[in-house]
Amino acid sequence: MRSEAERARIVAESLLPGAQVSEVARKHGATRWQIYDWRRRFRQRGMLPPCEASPPSFAPLVVEGALEERHAPAIKLEIAIGDVVLRTDTAIDAEQLSRVIRAVRASR
Repeated sequence: MRSEAERARIVAESLLPGAQVSEVARKHGATRWQIYDWRRRFRQRGMLPPCEASPPSFAPLVVEGALEERHAPAIKLEIAIGDVVLRTDTAIDAEQLSRVIRAVRASR
């Protein structure tokens, strides 16, 4: 059983900047849950300031230069309709492609 003074020293060490509770616990042969429990009890008795979470901080976003417009990669399309083969290596919209296919079918 640890004395009140010993628990207070361990809790104070765990609250130092950069301290990791698991390392402090290991150093003193305690578990991190014991240290969290001791902290809670000291706070309840007004022996520690209330736990205050600092607001999250964000890294600033810096954009250098203009963003390039992104295009879908060109694809090669080949459609065979009977003895007619349609080939395109550029972007073609569905309406244009439908008109070409209808025209090929109508000419057969």
